Amino acid sequence: MSRPGQDASKDGPEALGSKTKRAGSGRGEDKGYREALDYLYSLQKHGIKLGLENTRRLLAALGNPHQAFRCIHVAGTNGKGSTSAAIAGILRAAGQPTGLFTSPHLMSFTERIIIDGKEISGEKTIRLALSVRDAVGKSKALGDLKPTFFEFVTAMAMMEFRERGVQWAVLETGMGGRLDATNVVSPEVSVITPVGIDHGQFLGRTLREIAFEKAGIIKPGVPVVLGPQKPDCLEVFEEKAAAGSSSLYLYGRDFEAAIESSSAGGVLFDYRRPPSPGFSPDIAHSGLFFPLAGDYQAANAAVAVRAAQAAGFEDGLFIREGLKQVVLPGRLELAGRDPEIRLDGAHNPEAARALAGALRGLFLPEGRRLVLVLGIMADKDVHGIMEALLPLAWKTVFTAPAYGRAMRPGELRMRARAMGFEGRPGEASFSQAGSVAKAVAQAKDLCRPGDLMVITGSFYTAGEAKMVLRREGGRFSRLRETL
Repeated sequence: MSRPGQDASKDGPEALGSKTKRAGSGRGEDKGYREALDYLYSLQKHGIKLGLENTRRLLAALGNPHQAFRCIHVAGTNGKGSTSAAIAGILRAAGQPTGLFTSPHLMSFTERIIIDGKEISGEKTIRLALSVRDAVGKSKALGDLKPTFFEFVTAMAMMEFRERGVQWAVLETGMGGRLDATNVVSPEVSVITPVGIDHGQFLGRTLREIAFEKAGIIKPGVPVVLGPQKPDCLEVFEEKAAAGSSSLYLYGRDFEAAIESSSAGGVLFDYRRPPSPGFSPDIAHSGLFFPLAGDYQAANAAVAVRAAQAAGFEDGLFIREGLKQVVLPGRLELAGRDPEIRLDGAHNPEAARALAGALRGLFLPEGRRLVLVLGIMADKDVHGIMEALLPLAWKTVFTAPAYGRAMRPGELRMRARAMGFEGRPGEASFSQAGSVAKAVAQAKDLCRPGDLMVITGSFYTAGEAKMVLRREGGRFSRLRETL
């Protein structure tokens, strides 16, 4: 059975290896599979390097595939994935061959490149990787170019979009914006979702510094759609838009979502313009349903609607159908029923506070207990994430995904105790496990009938947990950016 959003006609990366052998072409294809994987993994040693020169040179050697389609470019700190998926859903509902490029992935690298709602296959991933690698090797113009993993993957996505005849692509930045590899495009619309403190070692330590980097996707004369923003960030974006004569549309001022109802299955809202003196609210689209849980998702969906409108897609039927068909893993995703298990990639304080609000409002009625599995990267605001989530938990299991930047479980536990979260008298509220698999098993043992289990703190933690719960693995799962 395929995962939501995966092409059921194509096998995933694990099945690919066995399928190659069964097909009998045998060692040649299997060798190519291993060769491509080895090459992709080798790129990780180049780490993360912000800048556009490598990407421009690489794409030029490939015939500039990014110029073959129109695009909407999305940056921000939180809500990028939800907003990007919603925009792509609307474009697809309008009958446009649509590509979606996002990161990171939960279970498989193939989640990053989606065309018309379906992940590329493992087989196509291998062919793309070898094709781009060979182009790099044969091009004299590239010389000794050593692309980073993300630069190379960006080129793979652009190549696939061109080959598949994509007319519109929604491109999510990996980090920042100004020097992000995706910022080689000339978009029809630029979108910036809520901005907060994250990736400080690359983007800056203040909101204004980070906003400056995100504002790099704003292009002269290109409409800009903003999600809810803090004043310091808004000032930066307004200055950049004004300098380039770019129309700017701000959530809460120029458009908004009025929530009708919110449930574990999603949010029902009206998309409208706020009232102004002497005028009533203009309800442009009423009763829109977005199937992602949490009130904050209404704002993400509204931003997507405004971005689609700015790109010329205003038909209410396309908007309605596009939103309600969105499937996005790792956002309060239901991953088990006995006990109920939810996965969420909340990896910074703003996201953790949003998650905590959704848990309080939708999932933790009076008397229901929360068993929390928490694994966080060491370079994140660990204090802020734990401050938001730990007060809700009856039991917490600290863990670490198999990733170099992960904070060790013992350190997380020690920091939580230093924050004063000592647990209830007579109860060992905190425990730890050396792997996500062990943490999931331990948390299940702690759960009693009716309890809720939430696994969060990082997309890496959520992704590993999903593989454990589905009893799936993958040679593509660890194809990720590294520092």
